[in-house]
Amino acid sequence: MVFFESEIVQEEAKKLFTDYQELMKLGSDYGKFDREGKKMFIDTMEALMERYRVFMKRFELSEDFQAKMTVEQLRTQLSQFGITPEQMFDQMNTTLNRMKSQLD
Repeated sequence: MVFFESEIVQEEAKKLFTDYQELMKLGSDYGKFDREGKKMFIDTMEALMERYRVFMKRFELSEDFQAKMTVEQLRTQLSQFGITPEQMFDQMNTTLNRMKSQLD
């Protein structure tokens, strides 16, 4: 089966995209959240980033040509900003850790 024809892959991609969009909408009011709201937002973002990391790892491990091309396209796009996918995840974790430290 072709990687992108997998119902599981399609469902997870759709869910990740939808969850990310909803979280970004919610995040536009982050400054108005109380401490617990901010903590919930950060926890939700961490969980979403972990899901995305696992999803991308599936692409990397796949033998499917389209999946490999998707990984290469991501690497190429990120390289234009001088970063790798691993650095992107590290930077997001750094940002989330900084947000956590500002809660206290």
